[in-house]
Amino acid sequence: MPRDFAGIADLCQRIYPDTPPWNAEQLSSHLRLFPDGQFVAVHGADQKVVGMSASLIIDWEDYNLLENWEQFTAEGMFTNHDPQRGRTLYGAEVIVDPTLQHHGIGDKIYAARRALTESHRLLRIRAGSRLRGYSNAASRQKPEEYVVAVVEGLEHDPTLSFQLKEGFHVLAVVPHYLSDDPESLGYAAVIEWLNPKLIRAEHLANRPTRFIRRAEARAKGISV
Repeated sequence: MPRDFAGIADLCQRIYPDTPPWNAEQLSSHLRLFPDGQFVAVHGADQKVVGMSASLIIDWEDYNLLENWEQFTAEGMFTNHDPQRGRTLYGAEVIVDPTLQHHGIGDKIYAARRALTESHRLLRIRAGSRLRGYSNAASRQKPEEYVVAVVEGLEHDPTLSFQLKEGFHVLAVVPHYLSDDPESLGYAAVIEWLNPKLIRAEHLANRPTRFIRRAEARAKGISV
């Protein structure tokens, strides 16, 4: 709702102090184009914004797997929202107040996204997982090596590790997903969650397997 815009901007600035926050024009566009896809978590008597997510529906065939955030979101305006042809919910943003992390806010937001995907009969959720911990590992690991280590539980990434626990699978690693991001050095993992109510064998046939956990791959007879 428009009453939450200032709270969203404040939350963004506390999490991304060097990046312009979502502005009223962008947030208004999201609500106009796809109100069902926008979630806000509030807390306390003053209804302080402590979490938010922004999503749109896209036709994945219109995009390259390695596109950047600006291309997937039409510069944050979501004017590429395509509910007629699209079968993919694209997760453009999820943020939670850092002082209230580990209180289940992120779990509830992701549960709401999964429920939205099922209710709209979409095939999947895809998103770019900003590799927030990569800058600490860049001197010893390539981005793909870092993601494999996170998948195997050998490294912890504040964003990707949480999303893996939420049932996502890594498809690829994208350079230059976000510009001017010192934590990720611009890198993100393309992640996917498949709607269990609609998934069929053909949807899994060409799914990349490089980033599946080795133990899981062996159990399924997959070569990685």
